[in-house]
Amino acid sequence: MPETPTEPRAQVRVTQHGSPIGRKAEQRATLIGLGLNKRHRSRVLEDTPAVRGMIRKVSHLVTVEPVEPVGG
Repeated sequence: MPETPTEPRAQVRVTQHGSPIGRKAEQRATLIGLGLNKRHRSRVLEDTPAVRGMIRKVSHLVTVEPVEPVGG
């Protein structure tokens, strides 16, 4: 079956501002799962419920901002 084109998903930029030192191992693992491992590093991720849940777990360590889609 041919794949149907899908709309591009919304994206968010997640930037780590807090340190995982002294935090629970779960929170460290969540930061790694988001692709963050050092302060002031950013990643652009798809805005999915799974990513939003991970962001919620470490919301005190990260900031989130929407990313405008490129092209069109």
